[in-house]
Amino acid sequence: MQKLSPIEINEICEELGETYPKSIEQVHGGDIHSSWKIEFSNKKLFLKKNIRNKKFLEFEKYCLQNLRKYINREILVIPEVIAYKNINNIEILLIEWIDMQKFDQKKLGKGLGEMHLKSAECNPKMFGFPVEGFIGTTDQKKGWENNWSDCFLNLRVLPQLSILKNHLLDNETINKLKEKIKSVLLNHEPKNTLVHGDLWSGNAGIDKNGKGVIFDPASWWADNEVDIAMTKLFGGFRKEFYDEYHKIFPIKKGFDKRIIIYNFYHILNHANMFKGSYLYQVKDYVKSIINM
Repeated sequence: MQKLSPIEINEICEELGETYPKSIEQVHGGDIHSSWKIEFSNKKLFLKKNIRNKKFLEFEKYCLQNLRKYINREILVIPEVIAYKNINNIEILLIEWIDMQKFDQKKLGKGLGEMHLKSAECNPKMFGFPVEGFIGTTDQKKGWENNWSDCFLNLRVLPQLSILKNHLLDNETINKLKEKIKSVLLNHEPKNTLVHGDLWSGNAGIDKNGKGVIFDPASWWADNEVDIAMTKLFGGFRKEFYDEYHKIFPIKKGFDKRIIIYNFYHILNHANMFKGSYLYQVKDYVKSIINM
């Protein structure tokens, strides 16, 4: 089990202008980073520590700060970044601590919809992202494309397919897959929004005031539907969440097909990260997409 070293604690205290913490309590649940609740005399913070070689937490900081520009803080909370440190190639990210409770998900759905809408009003003309990022532990390519289908294929799906080195899919199948994805997405007019990018139920919740909370993003400028598609991949989002969201973004024709295409990216990523049954799911998704 990872610990915080005295050097790291002293660096954190110096950064915050604080004396030694009242308490440091390890928080379990994540499998990429170690994390703690760290409490000072006047504040509680969430601390994440990354000992891997890649700058995961620097990317998370960038995403959190960008998403916060577009939220209605009366109904949606995205943790504020308090500090980021790189100590001897070990990353430390400090963000505000948020107490979670059980409430309905109306504000979560409305808040996500308003964030998407506000970002769409001032989005870049192209789809993609300006910095290299991560989805889980897998690289998420930077770059821009004028065309949404080219962006989704070139910056998301094809890099994941290139990681699958076990010849799970032959070239003919991959070409059929590419053509089908392209044809489906070319018939769709996406809303270019800054998306969370990894919106499953483990990265969302409700705070003690009933506001929606989203965290651990893997953001990029994309069709707003990619976030909604992922909420349906593992479940955990309730009817009132979708009702409120779709008041802002009504469901468009063909969404049922696009859900499969957009979630194919995440299934590929899970197959690359965890192997196992996800490899079989890749084949199922490929068959479903080609037969659309």
